[in-house]
Amino acid sequence: MSASQVYPVIWQDDHVLLIDQTRLPGEFDLVQITRCEDMVRAIKTMIVRGAPAIGVAAAYGVYLAAREIPTSDRAEFLAALERMAEKLKATRPTAVNLFWAIERMLKTARQTLGPVKHIREALLAMAQAIQLEDIQTCQAIGDFGLQALPQEPAQLRLLTHCNAGALATAGYGTALGVVRSTLREGRLQMLYLDETRPRLQGARLTAWECVQEDIPATLITDSMAAHCMQKQMIDAVVVGADRIAANGDTANKIGTYSLALVAKAHQVPFFVAAPLSTVDFALEDGSRIPIEERDPIEICEIGDTRICPEGIEFYNPSFDVTPAELITAIITEHGAIVPAELVQYRMKQAV
Repeated sequence: MSASQVYPVIWQDDHVLLIDQTRLPGEFDLVQITRCEDMVRAIKTMIVRGAPAIGVAAAYGVYLAAREIPTSDRAEFLAALERMAEKLKATRPTAVNLFWAIERMLKTARQTLGPVKHIREALLAMAQAIQLEDIQTCQAIGDFGLQALPQEPAQLRLLTHCNAGALATAGYGTALGVVRSTLREGRLQMLYLDETRPRLQGARLTAWECVQEDIPATLITDSMAAHCMQKQMIDAVVVGADRIAANGDTANKIGTYSLALVAKAHQVPFFVAAPLSTVDFALEDGSRIPIEERDPIEICEIGDTRICPEGIEFYNPSFDVTPAELITAIITEHGAIVPAELVQYRMKQAV
């Protein structure tokens, strides 16, 4: 299977199929989603994860909600749809693509004229459009990223953190999309993967994609990144994003901020790859980005093995915020943008 052809969210006939990312890499399973509540649960439990993929899944979740609402009264229908959309919004507070996709679906519902049946049809068409647009966006990000990477050396050694690949998007990937474009043009020597504690998305998911597609990749622990840069083994860092403030401050998987600091110390360019829909222009800076905290069990257990004593306290933030001054450029479908110039692209963000 080619990972660039992996689609974590699939619309099939009358239901959604999700790749169960909690079972990778050991098992490849598909979960069938027929109800909005099932989609809410799938997003909460990270069966589907990655900001763009969550947005696509949530869009289909809104359509499933619309299909479940029994009334034919337009006002009652729209009110019920808004209530069910709030349940989807509450699943992952940091990933802004979730809110962007849901608002786009609700706007479609409000603006579609005619009976409720027409609204439902328009919502399905919009969810499918959001999915297709994301694939095209990721391919553009990959190609713009290739242009933004250092021209020397000819063969690049890149480092990424967490999973921002096909599994985290509608397909192809953002950060891993840049890697795929680099590989396609014969410029990739090696991709280094942080394992990404505590959920190990780098070790489980990015490594899985690389193996599927024969991308040359080397897995390292998160704590090895500084050593690799000190040894001049890394030419550039490319990561994804879950939310970007208007000034370029970027929330991404926990550990990204420390990686950016290390890259700055070793004069290694640090790139964020994300669609413009990931930018929350309503937030002036990253201090206002909500940071999700997850179950302590993610820290105290690896698999079924407890790795710490009973009675210890836990702190488990899922994301951190990298200040804009540590970011070389934000690679979007509109090109590589210096963080200070990001606000100029506000009007290009589709709503």
